[in-house]
Amino acid sequence: MTGLLELAIFLASYLIGSVPSGLLISKSRGIDIREHGSRNIGATNVWRILGKKWGMLAFGLDTGKGWLAVTLSGWGAAHFLTPPLLGDHSVGIIGAVGVILGHNFPIWLRFKGGKGVATSLGVLIGLMPIASLIVLGIWGIVLKLFRYVSLASICAAGALPLVVLGLILFATPSWGTDLGWPDLAFSLVAAGLVMKRHLPNIRRLRAGTELRFGVPKDANSSKENSPQ
Repeated sequence: MTGLLELAIFLASYLIGSVPSGLLISKSRGIDIREHGSRNIGATNVWRILGKKWGMLAFGLDTGKGWLAVTLSGWGAAHFLTPPLLGDHSVGIIGAVGVILGHNFPIWLRFKGGKGVATSLGVLIGLMPIASLIVLGIWGIVLKLFRYVSLASICAAGALPLVVLGLILFATPSWGTDLGWPDLAFSLVAAGLVMKRHLPNIRRLRAGTELRFGVPKDANSSKENSPQ
């Protein structure tokens, strides 16, 4: 029964993650975001094409998906796993993997989804609040310095396993964190997924053709024929 419940938690989290927030927002505005800009359904492309308000909404919804999945996973473990085989936190990790995969590879869109950055942030807020603050700070600093969302996301993802390892080795109980080696394994998987989804961005960064954040829609439209 325990294994079935954990499978159900994974599948439910996948379905939560597979809700295409950016696409639904763009459809409500009369366009298909997959036909504009980078053709990605994530918040950055929504921001570029529809503006700050809608981009922030997409970011908030994608982040909320990650938080909701791990929160519901922990709640399900606490209420239905008796005796608990893995514990609330470890079951939360199962939900975290499920929701990120759902966002990145939604079944409704032929497994062509977003890049998982906002959803991963929501997961971290639910699982490891201190790590989420540190990683978000790294993301913000890199974005401020270089104005590339992709570079900020790549750097934040690369830093995540190091941040988690540091918290495991050096955090004290007063910090309110109790991370273990499963958290480090998850951070490596999450970082790897973000890196893999950003391989085209890495190539464009190296070629000097990546768009900086804040580029006007008109400039962005000139590159619509270059899938991102």
